[in-house]
Amino acid sequence: MPLDYQVETRTLPNGLRVVVAPDHNVPTVAVNLWVAVGSRHEAVGRTGFAHLFEHLMFQGSRNVAEGEHFSRLQAAGARLNATTWFDRTNYFEVVPTGALDLALWMEADRHGHLLDAVNQANLDNQRDVVKEEKRQRYDNRPYGNALPDIYAAVFPEGHPYHHSTIGSMEDLDAASLEDVRSFFAAHYRPSNTVLTLCGDVSVEAGFDAAAKYFGDLPTVERPPVPPTAPLPPLTTPVRVERVEDVPSDRVYIAFRLPGDRTDDYLACELAMDLLAGMATSRLYRRVVRRERLADHVFRSAFGLAGGVSLGMLGADVAQGHSVAELETAVHEELVTLAASPPTEEEMQVLRAGATRDVLQAFASTQERADFISQYTLLHDDPTYVNTHLEELLAVTPEQIQQAAARYLQPDNTATVVYRRTDSAKDDA
Repeated sequence: MPLDYQVETRTLPNGLRVVVAPDHNVPTVAVNLWVAVGSRHEAVGRTGFAHLFEHLMFQGSRNVAEGEHFSRLQAAGARLNATTWFDRTNYFEVVPTGALDLALWMEADRHGHLLDAVNQANLDNQRDVVKEEKRQRYDNRPYGNALPDIYAAVFPEGHPYHHSTIGSMEDLDAASLEDVRSFFAAHYRPSNTVLTLCGDVSVEAGFDAAAKYFGDLPTVERPPVPPTAPLPPLTTPVRVERVEDVPSDRVYIAFRLPGDRTDDYLACELAMDLLAGMATSRLYRRVVRRERLADHVFRSAFGLAGGVSLGMLGADVAQGHSVAELETAVHEELVTLAASPPTEEEMQVLRAGATRDVLQAFASTQERADFISQYTLLHDDPTYVNTHLEELLAVTPEQIQQAAARYLQPDNTATVVYRRTDSAKDDA
C-alpha cells in the first residue's frame, strides 16, 4: 500500500521547481534546495569545484555578510548545513515556522546574488578550508582514500564518476575568480534548482513565499547537460592494493549497478542488504559469527542518476586470517545468491527492514524533504516519496537472484584492499 504524504508542485516563471509537503505535527519547516551540480559536472582540471562552491555559499552574498547565514539562522533556532555529491549540491535548514521568511530570503539572496560578495580573499580562505578538510578526512586518516580508490577502480578514467567530490589539491590551487564566476553562471540558476518546503506551512502559503523571495531571480537559459551513457557491469575484475598504517586489513568489493529508479537497482539494493546489511545477513552469519574471518561487515548502495550506480561490500579481516580467505568466502556467497533466490524467511526480514528504514527516515521532515528534492531534481518525480516503499516491497526473490547473477558476481568486481604495514606479506 503506498504512503499518502501530501505533495504539491509548482514551477515559477523563472524555472524554479517548488514542492510543498505540509506536515503540521511540529511547528518547524524543512527548507531544502537541490542544485543539479555535483562532481560529475566538473571539467577536467577543475575537480572539486562543486564542493568548493558549497563552502563559498556560506561566505556572504549581496545582502548577507560573511558568516551571517549560519549566525542569523542559528540565532532563530534553526539547524542547517549543505553537502555535495556526484549528481547534486544540496542546502538545507530546519527552522521554526516563524523563521521561514528569514530562511527563504537568505537562500534566495545567495542563490541569486552570491557573486556580489565573492572576492579573492574569501576564495583563498575557503580553498584553504577545503584543502584542510581533504587532509583531515582523506589523506591523514585510516582508509581515508578508500572511496576515491573505489570510484577510480569502478568507473573508467574520463567518466564523470571517476573522481571524488573533494577534488585534487592541484585543481583547487588552480581555481581563479574567473573560474568561480563561470561555474556559478553555468549551474546556479532557478531552472537548475528545486526548492522543497516540508513541514508546518500550507500549500498556498508555501508557494506564495517561494514566489515572493525567489520569483525575481532572473531566468537564465543554458543548453541542457547531455545525459551520461549507461555503463554495463564490469566484465573483468579490477584490483587496487594499498599498504598503509591502518588498524586492520580491510577489503572493499565494489560493483557497477544499474542507474537509480530502475527495478534492477532496487533488486541490487536488497541483495546488498541480504549479503551484509544486518546482523542476520549471509556474510555476517558466515564470516563474522561462524568462520570468524572478519571482525565486521558492511555495505553501501549509492543510487546515481548518470546511467550507472555503485554498490560496495566491505569487511575488516580478523586477526589470524588473511585477505585471501575472506575474499574467497565473499565470492562464494555471491555465486550462491546467483544460483538460488532468497528464502521466504529472508524476504520477510528484508521487507521488514526496508519498511522500518523508510518509515523512520520519512518521519523526519528534513529527510523527507531531501528525498522529495532528490527525485524531483534528478527524476522529475516528486511523489516518489509515496511509492518508493511499495516498489521496494514488490521486488521478488527471483528478481534479487537475477540481479545478483548479472551485477554481483566475482568477475564484476572492483576490489580495493588496504593492508597493515606489518601484514602486507601475509598473502604473498
